[in-house]
Amino acid sequence: MRKLATTLVAALGIALVPGVAVGSAPAQGAAGVPGLGWNATWAASPHAPTEFLGPNWGVDGFDNHTVRQVVRISDGGAAVRIRLSNAHGTSPLVVTGATVARTAQGAAVRPDTVRHLSFRGHRSVTVPVGGEVVGDLAPLPVAALSQVTVTLYLAGRTGPATGHAFASATSWRASGDHRADVTADAFTETSQSWFYLAAVDVVDFTPRREVVVAFGDSITDGVGSTVDADNRYPDELAERLGGRRGVVNAGIGGNRVLNDSACFGEKATTRFERDALAQPDVRTVILLEGINDIGFSQFPMECTSPNPEVTADQVIAGYRELIGQARAEGVRIVGATLLPFKGAAYYTEAGETVRDQVNAWIRTSGEFDAVVDFDRATADPADPDALRPAYDSGDRLHPNDAGYRAMAEAVDLSVL
Repeated sequence: MRKLATTLVAALGIALVPGVAVGSAPAQGAAGVPGLGWNATWAASPHAPTEFLGPNWGVDGFDNHTVRQVVRISDGGAAVRIRLSNAHGTSPLVVTGATVARTAQGAAVRPDTVRHLSFRGHRSVTVPVGGEVVGDLAPLPVAALSQVTVTLYLAGRTGPATGHAFASATSWRASGDHRADVTADAFTETSQSWFYLAAVDVVDFTPRREVVVAFGDSITDGVGSTVDADNRYPDELAERLGGRRGVVNAGIGGNRVLNDSACFGEKATTRFERDALAQPDVRTVILLEGINDIGFSQFPMECTSPNPEVTADQVIAGYRELIGQARAEGVRIVGATLLPFKGAAYYTEAGETVRDQVNAWIRTSGEFDAVVDFDRATADPADPDALRPAYDSGDRLHPNDAGYRAMAEAVDLSVL
């Protein structure tokens, strides 16, 4: 990998490698170099800031703050780039500067690995309201299944911050400009959300599509897993693949197939193109979503509004729309059965009937390219409508680390 990086640096001159705007593709691969492309290696689907789980920096935004975020990538590469989102901002986002480095521990980074990032050759960038920007190539070799630290310095007032609430990971904040700090001393505030960082990509030397996108709700997002342990089911799947392919997480806690939410993002049929199909080098999407469509009719509140009772046919119609979107882009789509939820806060017998009907269709319709049966992999043998106790995080809905591992093990790797 080090040799590849050296070759790449020499070929590109390291200097000002132009970024690529979202919606366009470089004619000659990564950074305009023939034969080079990009693999998505980590992602977090953006949504509007919410305090559903408690106070969140994103609601007020930032003002002369440095935000440091650690992510565990799946695939490695000789160089990286980042993508920043202002999809839900109310004003243009000015990022004064940003760095990427290999992670040491906590908010500290490894000396001599800090790389200042550029965007179309400039260290600062303005992200338009509703938009996304792609950074230039940064010559930092990174290993598969390793941690990378991305640091953003936001000198001015940002207003509400686009981000990702259910990170199951610690982010840090410092006052002032500490984007190049190696130590963690200045980073005295913590959050368990991500802000503005939508993705990390690595340089790709192979011509074939490889990336797997896990698309879904809080169960894909990893709610209930150990914070900072990277034990979400997509993380476990990346480990099963040995870091040889990119696996990115496009889950949003609380997300639904059929209805938008002020707290939990646009409905799946709206965000599927951006969060799944637009990922660089995507080959396969695993779709696990629908339990919130079924359950949220029991929770009348702002975050779940609108919350109609849904039928199996309505959920299936949403799946068919997603299947059509994937097929139109030449992307494989794997249907995942909905996990047991008996005993969860929004469980009802009527909802269980809908879940059973949806799962029966997923298993037997033949409309997906393949099926992964998360329901049977996680069900309690003594009560198949409930999660196996050893896999329950405690709310009868979300798996724990062992449950997420069982989900990853249920995936037939040959269908990816």
